[in-house]
Amino acid sequence: MNDVPAASSTFTTRILRAMRLDPELYEEVEADTSSLGQATAVVVLSSLAAGLGNIHSGGPLMLVVGTLGALASWYIWALLTYLIGTRLLPEPQTRADQGELLRTTGFAAAPGLLRLLGLVPGLTTIAFVVAAVWMLIAMVISVRQALDYTSTWRAWAVCGIGWVVQGAILLAILSAFSLPESP
Repeated sequence: MNDVPAASSTFTTRILRAMRLDPELYEEVEADTSSLGQATAVVVLSSLAAGLGNIHSGGPLMLVVGTLGALASWYIWALLTYLIGTRLLPEPQTRADQGELLRTTGFAAAPGLLRLLGLVPGLTTIAFVVAAVWMLIAMVISVRQALDYTSTWRAWAVCGIGWVVQGAILLAILSAFSLPESP
């Protein structure tokens, strides 16, 4: 039996709580093993918002590539966060598994829904910048909660290291798939 009240576990309510940076939401989804589907849906919706918000510069292909790329990025970053947070920078009370990081970091993508405002002419850049900063803050909170850290600075370090490594991995993947330029 789940001790979480039914109203607080609805999908829409969880998204709003994630956007409000509610630490208790991240504790809730960390413990709720059935919320991985919801976390994945948040990442997909956030990715679709990015694709739609930037469709005027990337076209329909941006929607497909952006969504798949965001899902891959989320998984890689969550895995790296797990490894860095539990192996490299754990606190004495740190206990976590990959599922906990996937669930919490998935909900940290909720502020990315703001990128849909990129459809409004002149708002694309500001919507994407605000969403990126907001999502980073949500990521730090989600990591702090999932890894049971008492130090927010340690969560920042884990997220920063993971972000750099993830970027290098994604750059290597993109380089492997890029076509050579014609002479």
